[in-house]
Order: sequence, then structure tokens, then C-alpha cells
Amino acid sequence: MAWEQNHTTVTRFILLGLTDRADQKQLLFAIFLLIYSVTLVGNLGLIDLIRASTTLHTPMYFLLSMLSFLDVCNSSVFTPRLLISFLTTDQSISFMGCVVQMGLMTLHGSGECVMLAIMAYDRFVAICHPLLYHTIMSRRLCVRLVVVTYVTGVFISAVQTGNVFILPYCGPNIIDHYFCDIPPVLQLACSDTTIASVILLIFSSLITVPTISVILVSYAYILVTICRMRSLEAQRKAFSTCASHLTALSLFYGSVFLVYVQPNPESVSAYNKILSVFYTIVIPMLNPLVYSLRNKDVKAAGQVRVLNLSRKGIC
Repeated sequence: MAWEQNHTTVTRFILLGLTDRADQKQLLFAIFLLIYSVTLVGNLGLIDLIRASTTLHTPMYFLLSMLSFLDVCNSSVFTPRLLISFLTTDQSISFMGCVVQMGLMTLHGSGECVMLAIMAYDRFVAICHPLLYHTIMSRRLCVRLVVVTYVTGVFISAVQTGNVFILPYCGPNIIDHYFCDIPPVLQLACSDTTIASVILLIFSSLITVPTISVILVSYAYILVTICRMRSLEAQRKAFSTCASHLTALSLFYGSVFLVYVQPNPESVSAYNKILSVFYTIVIPMLNPLVYSLRNKDVKAAGQVRVLNLSRKGIC
């Protein structure tokens, strides 16, 4: 009873956002609106291109379309809310809205980690066992891997979100971030967060370390196989195939590790905000550009798709 009299349960959180300067908000609104537009056009366009082009009906591009879908979902969790915050003075979000945002963020972020590892395994099979590629990477296996991706994402999301919101929140309610990320929300809990921080570190490592291990082992075998190739043209083609995936991997995992896998995840700074912007908003925009600009098959299919759409428009 004494606790209830001295504390009020938090019903809304205040997100401080990226800046409180009015002169910067208009510029940031324009920048992030452009980024979000490119993200939607690029990823949805890539999904449509892979669906419409028969030459791209392979396991590699099926997985790429799933990655694009995750990028669209992930970016849509943060960017619309951030854009609204630049135009209004109300920076609050309901308690349940914060729970949902954190849950979706963790789900799609974990799913992207698993999907990138699956794509690394796909490249391993394609380069190290080319004759068995379509046998091993059958459509049934690809569908099962996508299901595993979402099951893993839901599990990690449920554990991480439950770990945060099982704690009592009685004030203050100001989150020094532009979305309900786990470390800054934990700072507002009214009880000791040591166990919750340890769980955060364990489950962040549980999703990143195994997927990184699969990626490193896959590319170690790929590198050995490429070095054994006698044809320079075959080596160049193999390196070109893997270059776009390695670029996406470096960008995503580099920023995620710096934000979440650290000894003191509760320390949130402007530096962490910038990294968060990078992996939640910028990388979903870059992925379709990285994969399409470096891929001759995608560019050729894109030209055919544009030509077909132009003919239909004329007719």
C-alpha cells in the first residue's frame, strides 16, 4: 500500500527523438522521408522484380526477396513514427504502443540476423557444391528456413520484450531515444535491472554469435574453394556473387554489435542513436541498392521488367 501511494504506474513514455531544435526538424523530416521512400520503392520493387522475372526464380533470389520484406517491415516500425515526431510537439507514446514497437523491432531484427546467415549458407552451397545446389536448396527447404526465421524472431522477441516489461515502471517516463529500444527503456525501471541486462546480453549474443559463426564458416569454405579454382574468370564471378552479401553483412552486424553486444548495454548516447538510425533506417534502404547495383542478373531482369511495363502502358 505504501508503494502504491508513493509511485504512479507509467501509462505513457516520452521519446526525446533525434533533436529538439525546430530548425533541424524540417531538414531531418525531408531527409528521412526521402530515405523511407527509397526504402519502400527499392525493396518492394525488388520483390516485384523477383516475382515477375522467371530468370530470378532461384533459391538465392527467393531468400533475397524475404530479406527485402523484412527490411520493409523493419523500417516501417520506426520511420513513420519518427517522421510524425518531426511535425508535432507531442512526443509521447502509449505504454502498449511502446511494447508493440519493441516487440516488432526485436522480431524483425532477429529475423534479419537469421536470414543473412541462411543467405551465407546458400552461397556456400552454390559455390562449394554447385552440382548439388538445386537438390540441397530445394523450394521446400527454403520455405522451411523462412519459417525458422520467423519462429526464431518471435521467440527472441517474446523473451526480450517480456524481460523488459515484466519490470515495474513508476517514473520517470522520458526515453532518450527516437524509439522504444531495450537499453533506454530498462533505465526507467523502478527495480534493479542487473538480471534484465544480463538476459539482454545473453539473448543478443544468442542470436548474433551463432548466425555470425555460420557466416564465418560458410565464407571460410567459400574462400578456400575460390582459391582452388584454376580459372580467373570463375574466381572473379564467385567473388562478385559474394561481394554484395558481404557488404550487407558488414553494415548490419557492425552496427548491431556496437549497440547491443557490449558490457554495459544501458549506456545510451548520441553515438548509439546514430548507430541505431544506421541499422534501423539506412541499411534497409541500402540493401536493395547493394544487391541490385552489383548483380548483372538483377539489372538485366530490371531492364526487361521496365520494358514490359512500358509496353503495357502504351497499349
